Parts: sequence; structure tokens; C-alpha cells
Amino acid sequence: MPLSIEAIPVLDTNYVWALHDGQSCVLVDPGSADEPLAYLQNNGLEMSALLITHHHPDHTAGVNALLAHSKVPVWGPRDERIAQVSHPVGEGDRFTIDQPSLAFEVLETPGHTTSHIMFHDGRHLISGDTLFSIGCGRLFEGTPAQMLHSLDKLSGLPDELKVYCGHEYTVDNCRFARQVEPENKALQSRLAEAERLRENDQITLPSTLGGERAANPFLRVREPAVIEAANRREPGTGNDPAAVFGVIRRWKDNG
Repeated sequence: MPLSIEAIPVLDTNYVWALHDGQSCVLVDPGSADEPLAYLQNNGLEMSALLITHHHPDHTAGVNALLAHSKVPVWGPRDERIAQVSHPVGEGDRFTIDQPSLAFEVLETPGHTTSHIMFHDGRHLISGDTLFSIGCGRLFEGTPAQMLHSLDKLSGLPDELKVYCGHEYTVDNCRFARQVEPENKALQSRLAEAERLRENDQITLPSTLGGERAANPFLRVREPAVIEAANRREPGTGNDPAAVFGVIRRWKDNG
């Protein structure tokens, strides 16, 4: 059976991603255990591994209960705050999972947290809270320059890469991004699509990396329209990408 990737909603806005082949299932960032356990049971799946992008409780609180249910390997960042990680990985590391058949490369993407990582296989990007659809994570532990450097690591990846992020924030992110680039046609289309999906209780993910490049202001800080918006917001910002990124992030944080 080909790989399926499905979202398990938990907490208020989180998704636990389930990657499965009809028999074995890898779970990503379980902020809760009850819903993933029910999903496994309802679909006749056996958990084979856990992937963790960062230490925040809404991405890890379910790990212990899941491991109590089934002892499986846990891939995650080198961070003592995630004691359950049995297979710590970092920048450029590659690893495989036999069931379902997966092969990932790791990107270290500090900014949201100091030890955040992402996983990709050339077709799928598990981005945690570094890259959202039309947004990025708040800078709880990093700097604008760090987060921009992290996002710049995506520049060599293909447009068709599907992006699986940790939260359902797309509509709100699009509405903010419209303040930055009100004339952006790709953004207008993405907002209309996201609103339609949410009105029908459907998720807005995955997005594609190409779609993010066309509409996500945090990936567009070198675009003239975004530079101009940043300088309107904070006069004298100039065109340094990290400075522009910092303005846009502060703008989003302050509502």
C-alpha cells in the first residue's frame, strides 16, 4: 500500500501527523496520546516510531503514554528537555524507518526553539512550528536572523514538496499576510481556499513549498513589496533580510 499521511487533531489547533502504509504507523509530535491511540485502534494500525520536532508540551505531552502502549524508537533533536528521544539527530543526518518505508534527512531550524528540527524526504516536509502555512513560529528562543537562516535552508528544496506543519493557523496567517502584501494574488487565492475549507470543517494542510514561496511573507522578505511594507511599519528598517524579517515577525506578534 502506498504511504498515507493523515492529520489527527489534538488540543485546540495541533495536528499529530500519522504516516502509515495500512499496517505500520509513524506518529509526529504527539501533544496528546488519547486521540492517536484511538486513531491507531480504529484503523487497525501498529505504531512503529515517533518523530519529534521540538520540546514544547503541545508536541510532546503524549509521548510517555504512547511509549507505555508500545515501545518504539523516537527520533528527535539533541535536547535534554526531550528525555524520551532514543535516536537524537541533527543537521544533515539521514535515517530510515523500515515500516512504513521512510527515509528522512534532518534540518536543524532554530528560531522557534533553539533545538527545533525538521524532517524531509524530497517529497514531504515535516516542519513542526518552524514553517506554518503562510506563517512561521514565534521566536521563543531564537532571533530573527536565526529563524531566517533556518527558513533559507528550504531554498534548495522543490516547489512541489508538501508541507506538513504542526498547527491549523492558515486562515489567521493569511489575514495577517494580507496586511503585508494586499495585492498578492497567490495570497488572495490561498485565503479564499483556506476559508472555504475551514467553513466545511476540512483542514488546510498540507500546503506546498511553492505555494508558501508565493504567499508566505516570512519566505518573501527579499521581495520589494515586503521590504516596502516593513519600512512603512518601522521606518528606517532598510532592506537587510533579517531586519525585514524581524519587523514582520513583530508586526504579527503585536496583532
